[in-house]
Amino acid sequence: MKLYIKNMVCPRCIMAVEQELNRMGVAPVSVSLGEVILDAPFTDEQREDFSHNLTKLGFELLDDTRHRIIEQIKNIVVENIHYRSGVNGNENFSDIIAHKLHRDYSYLSKLFSEVEGKTIEKYIIAQKVEKVKELIVYDELSLSEIADKLGYSSVAHLSSQFKKSTGLTPSHFKQMGNQSRKPLDSI
Repeated sequence: MKLYIKNMVCPRCIMAVEQELNRMGVAPVSVSLGEVILDAPFTDEQREDFSHNLTKLGFELLDDTRHRIIEQIKNIVVENIHYRSGVNGNENFSDIIAHKLHRDYSYLSKLFSEVEGKTIEKYIIAQKVEKVKELIVYDELSLSEIADKLGYSSVAHLSSQFKKSTGLTPSHFKQMGNQSRKPLDSI
């Protein structure tokens, strides 16, 4: 049985969901961003208990197919931007998303825009900008290395997108510190 969970955006989220399942005495087959696979279905009481406890943790059990697809798209984007060691410049997100979800990208793009009120591209840019903020705050990589790591064609392109999104240049943001970073699940 496969369950879809909204707002799982990091390894700690996976750990929290695993702990909740263990608390219930349920051993999952696997837990990944936005998805839990069980070898046996929940009883109605277990499902209600699990859903209620997920809500307390800031997650949501998804039943609607459209919202499940949206959450899968978000998880693919977050995973590729925040948890891969670099974006392959030859791959683009439309191909990655369509391939992983086995659906036509134009359908997925239209669905995402209808449900979220913004395009997948704007969501990707917002996630990249948050990753840039994180890397700037860590101060371990140069802007050129950050641009390369996130698949930007140039530092100028990264800087332009960053300024358009935040109103600040990357260097001005660095001077300010990390006051304006956002949690991934609120983007």
